[in-house]
Amino acid sequence: MKMAGESRPFFVMIKAMNSYFSYGEEAIQSLATNDPILGEVIHQIGHVFREVDPDLFTAVIHQMVGQQISSKALNTIWKRMNEGLGNINAETVLNAGSVKLRSFGLSSRKCEYVLAFAKRVKDGSFPLNQLPFLSDEEVVKELCSLSGVGQWTAEMILLFCLQRQDVFSADDLAILRGLRMVYHKRKISSAFFERCRKRYHPYGSVASLYLWEVAGGAIPSLHDPANKKERKR
Repeated sequence: MKMAGESRPFFVMIKAMNSYFSYGEEAIQSLATNDPILGEVIHQIGHVFREVDPDLFTAVIHQMVGQQISSKALNTIWKRMNEGLGNINAETVLNAGSVKLRSFGLSSRKCEYVLAFAKRVKDGSFPLNQLPFLSDEEVVKELCSLSGVGQWTAEMILLFCLQRQDVFSADDLAILRGLRMVYHKRKISSAFFERCRKRYHPYGSVASLYLWEVAGGAIPSLHDPANKKERKR
């Protein structure tokens, strides 16, 4: 996020292949030097392999479908969509229509979002193919012009599709949990979050990967001070 001057990677990838968020030793060294506490976390966890989707259309649809449902429910719906539509693109989505999309498990509201997005891509009114060449702020602005896409969703597309290196979302609950666990704080103030953002720059995305791992229990000795049950351990 806050992302002027970031690299804009060009990539051609085969969708059938698994691909992971790409980062290297330079990012690790920068984070460890600027924040030795996070550096120790990185040392304990090792390299994080987090899958990305290089196809912008399916990445946006996936994020729309996954809002406010569990990962298990998302996986079920996404499997049905892939099986029912074959290739998920603007044409197959529009041909399916709301009735078929609802049969996959989408709510009426999400059907509206998905169909509106597909229509804008189809008629060229949404500059999908231009997004990789825009700055982070510009990408977020364009994505947030879509019904059903807010700041957090746009940031996740930046990270998990475009692989931008400096995405650090203030709206992500798991990142806030990871920060509490790493720095032993019951609450993360906006001022502390901004200090972390500045320390992590220009590799906020890589820091995010490790904080998500921590929040998910990658280091058993770290507990969430905001969780009363965990504080009693």
